[in-house]
Amino acid sequence: MNKQKILNSVRKRRQRRNSVRIIGMETRLRLAVHRSNTSTYAQLIDDSRGNTVASVSSREIKTDKKSKSEIARMTGELLAKRASEKGIKKVVFDRRGYRYHGRVRAFAEGARNGGLTF
Repeated sequence: MNKQKILNSVRKRRQRRNSVRIIGMETRLRLAVHRSNTSTYAQLIDDSRGNTVASVSSREIKTDKKSKSEIARMTGELLAKRASEKGIKKVVFDRRGYRYHGRVRAFAEGARNGGLTF
């Protein structure tokens, strides 16, 4: 096994372990974050109905020569803006097994600065 497969399997284990506690309901939606090599994606999910209320991607943000962390922070602020337009203030943060640092942390801080509480 190469190193990337090992890291991915460890992340999947962490994700399964945490998914028991993280459930999005109508009162508090689940904010799921996905991090790829190039982009950051996030969506607000209502698990009781099984639908996505709002979504955002870092590809939507047009910037020049900014770091991935700065773009992730701006993506979090954009999602918070879209959530506030729909009247959503409280969410449950689901980092999907990623460690809380780097782009995931920057995204979370941007969402908090935008007005979401979790």
